[in-house]
Amino acid sequence: MSIETILIISLAVLVFFSGYFSATETAFSTCNRFRLKHLAQKGNTRAQLVLDLVDNYDKLISTILVGNNFVNICATTIATGLFTTWYLDNGPTYSTIFMTVVILLFGEITPKSLANQYADEFSMFSAPIIYVLECLLTPITFIFELWKKLMYMFFKSNENKGITNEELMTMVDEVEKEGSLEAEESELVRSAIEFNDLDVRDILTPRIDVIAVDKTWDFNKIRQIFQENQYSRLPVYEGTIDHIIGFIHEKDFFSLYGKENPDLMSVMQPPILVPVNFSMMDTLRLLQKNQTHLAIVIDEYGGTEGIVTMEDILEELVGEIWDEHDEVVDDVIKVDDNTYIFTGNASLVDLFDAFDTYEEDEDKFDSSTVGGWITELQERFPEKREILTYKDLKIIVLDANERVVKKVKITRMVEEEKQANELEK
Repeated sequence: MSIETILIISLAVLVFFSGYFSATETAFSTCNRFRLKHLAQKGNTRAQLVLDLVDNYDKLISTILVGNNFVNICATTIATGLFTTWYLDNGPTYSTIFMTVVILLFGEITPKSLANQYADEFSMFSAPIIYVLECLLTPITFIFELWKKLMYMFFKSNENKGITNEELMTMVDEVEKEGSLEAEESELVRSAIEFNDLDVRDILTPRIDVIAVDKTWDFNKIRQIFQENQYSRLPVYEGTIDHIIGFIHEKDFFSLYGKENPDLMSVMQPPILVPVNFSMMDTLRLLQKNQTHLAIVIDEYGGTEGIVTMEDILEELVGEIWDEHDEVVDDVIKVDDNTYIFTGNASLVDLFDAFDTYEEDEDKFDSSTVGGWITELQERFPEKREILTYKDLKIIVLDANERVVKKVKITRMVEEEKQANELEK
């Protein structure tokens, strides 16, 4: 076999290894650690080896890059010698063109594309080989690690390396797109991630909607309240609703019937008080600790802001929970692509999301509900059938009283209608 043939075969082998190192770099960079960890827990030693190598990623990437650059330089040197032999003075030029195409096609693009598609499989296949190379090249990679530490001394990063909630949300979106999570499952994960960032003010039943009883009321009146509203618990106040002194359970209340001189205070449970800015997680822990299902939310002046129940908190995690007494009411009803009907209690975020204006409007208003937002826009309580506008939105108040907006219809105006409305102004 001639020297020329040996060099050609060597060149082909070196290009092959160039592709191998490129594919390995991509596979280890894009492999799914969660899947590999699951396989390792089931006894897959190669998956565990991949995880061990990735844990010391700097040493891993140094080994791969040393190997990749070594074979690329050797291949370029051999190609230059061959082309110089064949084409004399034009040899280096032809060699550069040829090796650029070959390295890009067979040493970079093709192997990296394939490795990206089969990252887990290729990383497990390559792990033993890379482990041996890592051991053999330790003296060289040690020098690079010292250089890296020296660079870190001059270029310090203040960036927080922890994963933010936004990054976790992006990860959930990606996993859902891959098909590993159903839409309902990913929504549950998102709710869990956002859970600790929410305060009780985001989920409470506002003071105006709280059904409570005075401790001085007679039993028949309280019984009627229970029967009309189908609540299992009612707050009890003294004087005004700003002074809630406890709550009574329906079962305990009706157990007093038939007794002589029944005392409502004997079955009243003490209230759990939480400030309006208390987190939902802390509220949940407090309810669990006290083995109760209801807390009174207090504003900054000590008055009653509203109430929050265990059911309210759990609904933030798992979605709406309906029992046989609940009346199903949709806070948002889509009429068509440009028209929605909102209850006054509907979330303002849902309104902005419906009309794709969340990014530009999320921080402009103090209100959290649609009813509060409309009152904030008007700087007064709007009247029933009143029509107002915001940007390109036409708002019709369908139902309201002197204290609260109950239902509105909002339509995105077409350009002609928008112009006509501006002329009227």
